[in-house]
Amino acid sequence: MPSSTPQNLKTSGTSFAGCIWLNPPPTSSIVEDTLHVTTAHDTDFWRITSYGFIHDNGHFFAKKNNGGFTAQVRIHADFKDLYDQAGLMVRIDEKTWVKVGAEFSDGQLMFSTVLTNGKSDWSVMPAPAYKDGFWVRITVSDGVMRAQYSVDKKNWPMLRLAPFPDASQYAVGPMCCTPKGKGLDVKFSEFTLMPALKKDLHDLG
Repeated sequence: MPSSTPQNLKTSGTSFAGCIWLNPPPTSSIVEDTLHVTTAHDTDFWRITSYGFIHDNGHFFAKKNNGGFTAQVRIHADFKDLYDQAGLMVRIDEKTWVKVGAEFSDGQLMFSTVLTNGKSDWSVMPAPAYKDGFWVRITVSDGVMRAQYSVDKKNWPMLRLAPFPDASQYAVGPMCCTPKGKGLDVKFSEFTLMPALKKDLHDLG
């Protein structure tokens, strides 16, 4: 995974330690363990389906993880332009990845999952009301990807359950893009990467 990180972005001692940018954004900083990002115009992750193009220039702040895991993060952003998006990404390579988060579409904020294995698919649902940001969670284990969201960090309804390839190593971390707009300000906080939660599908805690 080609990557770089501005020298002035210090991750040591934060929950983002070990993360490196794939496609660095115009500006990024970490303040009190919160990652602040401003996106560039015409950035996205997408492969072929419906549109016919391949975009692989979205902003992805990734760390490597060996084997299965659960990752989650809290997100604040002022989504306003078509396809403004922010969430978590898991990536094996440029043809095999998943991104889970929120995306502005059809005049409203949607919770969105794009699963890509050669070609991308896309599933959405209207985002419920929230007061102070929201959380997304991805668990990958034993060839399965489970995506969840929360508006209170207590209840975690499921967004998606799907096959996802086993790999010896995954790149995992916050992701944001602005395919149509530019300058979306996003704050990522409470980022955690831990061993895979082995919970029943109907255990929403």
